Amino acid sequence: MQSVKFKAGFIFIAVAAVLSQALTVYSVAVPASSCYALDNSSRLYDFSDWVGVPFVYEGKETDLVVRFCKDVESRSQMGYVDFGRFDKVNHFVAGSGHVDLVQGFYNGDLLNCEYTFDKMGRTAQVNIICGNCLNGQCKGQLGCICNVSYESTCRAIVELAIPCEKPGPRVFEGFTVGFHPRSWEIVYNGMTQLGFEKANHDFSFSTEQPQVTLYLTAVASLSNRVQKPMVEVFPENGLEVKLSGTGATGKPPTTLSPSTLLLDWRCLRAHHIPFEVNITIPVEGYEPIEFVLTKMCEHTQNQEGDATRGWAIFGIISCIFMVSCTLFCCGGFIYNTKVERQHGIDALPGMTILSACLETVSGAAQGYSRAEDLNSAFASEVTWERPPAATAVAAQGTRTRSERKYGSM
Repeated sequence: MQSVKFKAGFIFIAVAAVLSQALTVYSVAVPASSCYALDNSSRLYDFSDWVGVPFVYEGKETDLVVRFCKDVESRSQMGYVDFGRFDKVNHFVAGSGHVDLVQGFYNGDLLNCEYTFDKMGRTAQVNIICGNCLNGQCKGQLGCICNVSYESTCRAIVELAIPCEKPGPRVFEGFTVGFHPRSWEIVYNGMTQLGFEKANHDFSFSTEQPQVTLYLTAVASLSNRVQKPMVEVFPENGLEVKLSGTGATGKPPTTLSPSTLLLDWRCLRAHHIPFEVNITIPVEGYEPIEFVLTKMCEHTQNQEGDATRGWAIFGIISCIFMVSCTLFCCGGFIYNTKVERQHGIDALPGMTILSACLETVSGAAQGYSRAEDLNSAFASEVTWERPPAATAVAAQGTRTRSERKYGSM
């Protein structure tokens, strides 16, 4: 009985393991070197382990050496002649016919090749055949050069046969993901870039950044294959992530009209290690696009609507205050004009109190009089004769009683 239970448990564990492996999604990360190519069916061939491997072709007078993904040289008793170097820019493309892949080598020696149309010196093209040469050479070997021909003294054509490894996943070419409509920091040409293929603390987002906007582009003819993205968070508890935007609804992205994928994430609790946000974008007929964003949660964050609600309350209170002040000023102005028979600035509410305060602070001697009072005073003083003492005293008293002082600002 125990043996039956043991076998049943073993079978259950085995089935669970198989199902978990079947459900696991593997992303297509960019290879560690630029020595890779996509064939005509968009299958990835990674030759990072082949960089620098030499292949020698022995000729009658000169030997030609191809160092894989590095350079092409012609060697003789006279010395070495460089027929180009493998640039970091990917010159490793798919071939046609019996040729599977093509490598381009540029910027070789300029001797007697200074006047080439592209001004790139000597160049070489290596046509790669996966398998054996057409003449049956290289059987059971790592690979060999089948044939060498020269279009001119400045360009060599090399046919190389190697045992290509099993082709990798099918890449969705032309697909990009970046932080700008014309950038591709996360995914370029369907392959996840270094730093986003797994959790990386150096590429993490801070706690204070509540949102991240991603831009998705694809070739217009294949954009309808892009499906709705899925998100997984590890650890599962502690970080709330919501997807929105046109990219979250499955709208086909194009180069001219990128789709936006907006990530709203909020830290529900502090965590000493960053959270891993795994985003998977299924593509029909191709390997899915998968990348990882890292989020730091040094402290918890408020509810999503708290900050917006606080600003809304502040705005409402400010509007009520401004409307109340406007109604108070208008009502006071109308009252002072109709009832108190005041005009101009005197009719504004609070001007009497303001004038009294300014007069008290600045002093009565620094006040200024009304314009009409000053004009009347100047008009009465039309003579140079000193008036009698009694008349002067009476006039001074009259002017003092009639004029009205205002505080000076």
